[in-house]
Amino acid sequence: MFRKKKSPRYPHRAPLPMIRRRLPMRYHMKHQFGVHDFAFLQTMHALTGTPMSEGNLVTILKNGIEFFPSMLSAIRAAKRTINLEFYIYWDGEIGRQFAEALAERARGGVEVKVILDAVGSATMSQWLIDFLTRNGIDVEWYHPLRWYTISRFNHRTHRKLLVVDGQIGFSGGVGIADDWLGDADSKDHWRDTVARVEGPVVTQMQSAFMDNWVKSRGELLTGLDYFPALPAAGPHLAQVLKSSPTEGSSTVKLLYIISIVSAVKSIYISNAYFVPDPDTLRALEGAVRRGVDVRVIVPGEFADVPIVRQASRWHYELLLRRGIRIFEYQPTMMHAKTMVVDGAWTTIGSSNFDDRSFRLNDEVNVNIYDDGIGAQMETMFHADLARSEEITLRKWFRRGWLDKLKEKAAEVFKPQL
Repeated sequence: MFRKKKSPRYPHRAPLPMIRRRLPMRYHMKHQFGVHDFAFLQTMHALTGTPMSEGNLVTILKNGIEFFPSMLSAIRAAKRTINLEFYIYWDGEIGRQFAEALAERARGGVEVKVILDAVGSATMSQWLIDFLTRNGIDVEWYHPLRWYTISRFNHRTHRKLLVVDGQIGFSGGVGIADDWLGDADSKDHWRDTVARVEGPVVTQMQSAFMDNWVKSRGELLTGLDYFPALPAAGPHLAQVLKSSPTEGSSTVKLLYIISIVSAVKSIYISNAYFVPDPDTLRALEGAVRRGVDVRVIVPGEFADVPIVRQASRWHYELLLRRGIRIFEYQPTMMHAKTMVVDGAWTTIGSSNFDDRSFRLNDEVNVNIYDDGIGAQMETMFHADLARSEEITLRKWFRRGWLDKLKEKAAEVFKPQL
């Protein structure tokens, strides 16, 4: 049963101006079936509008040491088209490597199209922009600030997409910046996860890119160079969900609600910005009451946007009292946006667990229904747990008065975080 009713610069996060308050979409769902039931897949398809796709090969890439080489290798091997959409593209070592790889392919006759968010990538140097365009790369800026576009300034594209030849796709929490280099081996090298996808589901990923290319450029990209016939590439059942406030509902919030309410054994969440709203709080509480093991890994001391961490911590007592276990990642910034449910259903993407992703941003997630991928994600989650500090109620009550004051102040900005 399902019903709906209305009810100082950080360039990698969208801005905070209170331009226009949209009423949040409210979702309520009862637990009727588990993730392993056919009804779960049917419901996910019906309510999100996106079918599950068979015959895909999904590779999980952990940290920059794995996903950057894989992405650059795919770019350098491109024959016809490269489509890239990112919230963050900054100058630096990895920004230069991507620019040079894209430029080399463009000079070789490959159609290269890039969408960058006008806020997230605002610090990109004019030299780098000129280098891209001078080499024949089509660059579009998503929602640049103009006097006549002020009403949509708070609507950003937070998607992270790379699609090569319409055959290979990448998505996750990553930005093209040196912060993601390395292997989470220092405070300057962030922890993140990316899905590399081959097979028929790449068409859904290409469609997500086309969504914002049409909105930005007004150009329809068609034909087999962008949408080739894709034979089966592997054993994985997968789905790509795109979410945008212009669609009138929050697909990413539906994804989280349906997944959480369907859990019967475990829910393991890693998320950079964990600020649950009343609906997701209710869903998590209901899962614990059913005996589900719910654990969440969030950033610790090394948080890129302190006010978001404080807003997240504002909910700790409520979550802990309801049996939801909270862990703060210690070595560096935890930037991954992943969830694995009952060891079978995995989502990896750009979506944070907060109002901004639910109401304001364009997002994209890759969902995989596979026990093998689920087991791999659970192993990765437990490895991250070993590098995290659990927050207990006793420890929570012993925090200082200054922390309490910061958390209360941050709650005021929650609708914009």
